[in-house]
Amino acid sequence: MNKFVAGPCVIESAELLDCVAAKLVEINARLGVDIIFKASFDKANRTSLSSYRGVGLDKGLQMLSDVKSKWGLKLCTDIHEAWQAAPAGEVIDVVQIPAFLCRQTDLLVAAAKTGKIVNIKKAQFLSGEDMIYPYEKAVKSGAQEVWLTERGNMFGYNNLIVDFRNIADMKKIAPTVVMDCTHSVQRPGAAGGKTGGNREFVPSMAQAAKAFGANGFFFEVHPDPDKGMSDAANMLELEKLEAVVKSLI
Repeated sequence: MNKFVAGPCVIESAELLDCVAAKLVEINARLGVDIIFKASFDKANRTSLSSYRGVGLDKGLQMLSDVKSKWGLKLCTDIHEAWQAAPAGEVIDVVQIPAFLCRQTDLLVAAAKTGKIVNIKKAQFLSGEDMIYPYEKAVKSGAQEVWLTERGNMFGYNNLIVDFRNIADMKKIAPTVVMDCTHSVQRPGAAGGKTGGNREFVPSMAQAAKAFGANGFFFEVHPDPDKGMSDAANMLELEKLEAVVKSLI
């Protein structure tokens, strides 16, 4: 069965988390899926120093724990430093490794030791075949389940392009290969000190990835993306998520 992960890019407020969580619960019930709730407690690689980063580890994990208790959803979040893995692993079901950090050995080892699913995003400068090495680091460090995620490659400055052959290549490495349908439409640093993007291509990215064998799909969603405090230009409108998920099942 396909894996689905969705949620706001960054934790902005408890109200936002509840709004998105309530929608995911509705979709799960109607479509018979199990969408995992994702939000970041910290965005450590923002373009500008003045950009909003999040609420921090302690507060963020508590807010995510509240989502799990209230809505019964599984959780995903990303870590940026090895010491964050253990506390995150006490709350989170899927520990995510950001693309820029997918070769950081200590980070992968720490994530593997949590005993949770480890989702490793492919760096924008790596091929799908290159992901055998991060995958092996996690598996040999004790991870029982490792996902690999495609999110596009650098294509000159301020642009990404998706080579969908990477999905087929990563399927030779890991049983679960996820398409990050929203980060793949980013225009990094292309919006005057912040990341731009083209959210209108998100549904097409998902369908193309499915054709190449992807069996997981990742969406950053927001009830009003243009007002989002991170990744505003590429997040999918929350109201459109159900139709996209339905098209993939």
